Amino acid sequence: MVKRLFAGAGLSMVLVAGTLAPAGAASAERGPGLDRRALQDSLDAIHEAGMYGIYAEVRDGRREWDGAAGVADVETRRPVHAQMRHRVGSITKTFVSVAILQQVERGTIELDAPVARYLPELIPGERGRQITVRMLLNHTSHIGDYIGGAFPSLLEGSTASLDDQRFRTIKPEKLVELGLAATPTGTPGIAPGSYSNTNYIVAGLLLEKVTGIKAETYVTRNVIRKAGLHHTSFPSTPHIPGPHSKAYESWLGFIDPPRDYSVYNMSWASTAGAVVSTMDDLNRFYRALLTGKLIGAEQLAQMQTTVPVAVGGGAMNYGLGLYYVDIPSCGRFWGHDGAVFGMATQSLSSPDGSRQLSFGFNLTKYQRLDENGNFEPSPIDDALVPHLLLALCGPDTAEAKTARSLPFTPVPTDKVLVKR
Repeated sequence: MVKRLFAGAGLSMVLVAGTLAPAGAASAERGPGLDRRALQDSLDAIHEAGMYGIYAEVRDGRREWDGAAGVADVETRRPVHAQMRHRVGSITKTFVSVAILQQVERGTIELDAPVARYLPELIPGERGRQITVRMLLNHTSHIGDYIGGAFPSLLEGSTASLDDQRFRTIKPEKLVELGLAATPTGTPGIAPGSYSNTNYIVAGLLLEKVTGIKAETYVTRNVIRKAGLHHTSFPSTPHIPGPHSKAYESWLGFIDPPRDYSVYNMSWASTAGAVVSTMDDLNRFYRALLTGKLIGAEQLAQMQTTVPVAVGGGAMNYGLGLYYVDIPSCGRFWGHDGAVFGMATQSLSSPDGSRQLSFGFNLTKYQRLDENGNFEPSPIDDALVPHLLLALCGPDTAEAKTARSLPFTPVPTDKVLVKR
């Protein structure tokens, strides 16, 4: 049996990997307009390809469209709708990064100061003096991920941990301990970085130290409310607040049929991935961020200063809780993706926040592996790409018309270990 690192979100992250974009594509014009019928048809195609349920919101300036396709519950056939609450996973990292940069603006945190200045006991020895706040936020700390330690059966080829730990509460300090016990992925500060959820658990503890309140409370008061979001929160119980879909996890076919994980204690994700939101709120959030309503221009420029970061066998251009993708003849888009057990999300916005797409779906790691442990082509992936390009590029672009012929490589950012 060979241990492999597999990607966890099952998203159409061909864009994150950068395989759609040649150098210099960011200056190209975007195709305007919202073809509402075509957008709905493209969502329907994703459902018809095998996705249980998907919902999305698209914005073009003041024009908005939202839609949904499929079911929220495979037994009752209850339909999904566009306003459903959704666990957005690692999109949480953008919220936390904004909170840290607000403190940078106030002078309580320095991006290039060592973490040991603020949390002297958390990362022992020279390591704590080498790793800076910036390295946490752009994943160049090279601290290992805690996921394997938190869910040890995954390292043995079993998904038992997902069920056994459903109602466990795990403290953030323990998550950091597990990440520090994992093998470092490199030398602190050296690019390419390596994506690790542990970084944002440390960032949450740092935020608590300098503000004197829980990180989730600070983010709620100073980021979520400041952005005008009404359906976004860190849940205080294992249940998703408000109307929501079930969350079906396939784990690359290891769980067959897929099981529902919508009721789950999200302390394992904490400030790295516990936020619940809606597609409308995500678009509002990223528009508020990119138009200067949450942090000033200087700190936004810091967020948009990127380094290459390795993730799931690919790489992306990662800043501080934010990454970009370039689409030929369409432009540059900023945002993040995320995944937890059974739910995955993508949110991308043009640099001025005018053109936006956020979508979420309720069946994750639906891909299958061949005898060599490689991803087999998935009809869902083939259907996701046209929707993404139609939403971001408009109905008149060549990408929207020829999307089905594009090469596709699923490279999401939430990593999990599977032993084959």
